[in-house]
Amino acid sequence: MPEPKVIYEDKNFVVINKPAGLLVHVVKTSVENDAVRKTEPVLTSWLLRRYPELKKVGDDPENRPGIVHRLDRDTSGIMIIPRNQKYFEYLKDLFKNRQIQKTYIALVFGKLSNLTGIINKPIGIKTGTTKHSVVATKMVKEAVTEYMVLKILRDSRGELFSLIEVYPKTGRTHQIRVHFASIGHSLAGDKMYGRKNQPDWAIRLMLHAQSLEFMSEITGSRLKIEALPPEDFEKIIASLESSA
Repeated sequence: MPEPKVIYEDKNFVVINKPAGLLVHVVKTSVENDAVRKTEPVLTSWLLRRYPELKKVGDDPENRPGIVHRLDRDTSGIMIIPRNQKYFEYLKDLFKNRQIQKTYIALVFGKLSNLTGIINKPIGIKTGTTKHSVVATKMVKEAVTEYMVLKILRDSRGELFSLIEVYPKTGRTHQIRVHFASIGHSLAGDKMYGRKNQPDWAIRLMLHAQSLEFMSEITGSRLKIEALPPEDFEKIIASLESSA
């Protein structure tokens, strides 16, 4: 698995491009699962080796040092890591008040009927599982996702796909994956919420966190940081044909 790449760093925060397949931090579940998790690489271990000051940063620095937001294991892309508690609280407040604009790139099955749209469906946890759903009744929270179609693509079998920019306005677990699955356009490569039989070329979840934009506490101006999609993501997109 490729290592994370540092995009930017200063005394207050570091920005990294997380590879797909890397867990952000250990998630405690059962004793059996915890034993497995201990041997699995996690982003927080990589961060602590390079930025040891993070062991004192965060709401739960013992388990999630420096983590103010997260990405799914199979999602690649941009993450911002505060290097001190003051900046952690600043970023935490921005995320809480929806003052950080997040942009993702995704590839979904089918041709979306509208070039732009909003999916406004609360998301909860399905009883007896760890899966999230728009029809669940447990721990239901507001969830809003906006999107814009960039292009329609076709694979070698003739199936259509939509390459989209996604702008989640809330930060629910698996929000983008759950929302697009709920409207019949699941993400390519999504083994949890998508089709059981994926195309041979869908070797990864086709979701990449491309940019974060927010007000800098230092300069008082808008700061936008981007992480280009990784090579495996770009190769898949390039292998598909444009469809007018």
